[in-house]
Amino acid sequence: MRIDLTGRTAVVTGSTLGIGHAIALGLARAGATVVVNGRKQEAVDTALAAIAEAVPAAALIGVAADVGTAAGAEALHAAVPQADILVNNVGVFGPQDFFDIPDEEWTRFFEINVMSGVRLSRLYAKDMAERGWGRIVFLSSESALNIPADMIHYGFSKTANLAVSRGLAKRLAGTGVTVNAVLPGPTLSEGVEAMLREEAEKTGKTVEEAAVAFVREHRPTSLIQRAATVEEVANMVVYACSEQASATTGAALRVDGGVVDFIA
Repeated sequence: MRIDLTGRTAVVTGSTLGIGHAIALGLARAGATVVVNGRKQEAVDTALAAIAEAVPAAALIGVAADVGTAAGAEALHAAVPQADILVNNVGVFGPQDFFDIPDEEWTRFFEINVMSGVRLSRLYAKDMAERGWGRIVFLSSESALNIPADMIHYGFSKTANLAVSRGLAKRLAGTGVTVNAVLPGPTLSEGVEAMLREEAEKTGKTVEEAAVAFVREHRPTSLIQRAATVEEVANMVVYACSEQASATTGAALRVDGGVVDFIA
């Protein structure tokens, strides 16, 4: 299968690092004009340079905007008012005991992980529907289904991504615009590496070894028995954004290594 997105413009939020950066790189390799987004201009510039080095012919646009706010979402849309593909990737995570999570932290997770995608989909989807083609992907998580006891606020936000993506797929039925959610499991992104580094240093393990130990202890149902790479997650997203995925909509596409223990 050769995925060709030449002539398509793809907005990827939170794409300066991690899964988002891998998605932006994958879409650039498929020929899309890619809009790289992050909160800080320096991070955006660094990400653009890295993608340009990997894909010299890439067509790239950088927009520094905090899409976890209404003003930031509007600023991104003002800079790039039309897109064929929207990947709602930006998100925050981190372990915290339920009884220690203040109201403002619940609100922060909701604004960044949920409302960023709601607002940007509202801004871009109507135009996609009018033109008869579009792809919207929400980055959810296996934590949407297996709510972690130490990250309940994160799990709640990722379940909300599933609800929004499924409902929006129904709202856009028959328009040529597909809406899907992609559910990564434990993935060795920069954020996860940072979380595991302290444990790795304590035990004398590499970060990769610490990731394997984490998966085996905290996600024992994993069938691959390791963390995924960001590229493995990005591959699923690029497919969901392709012409070939035209019959896939309203779906929860798992890239969780088999962590979620059910057949459907």
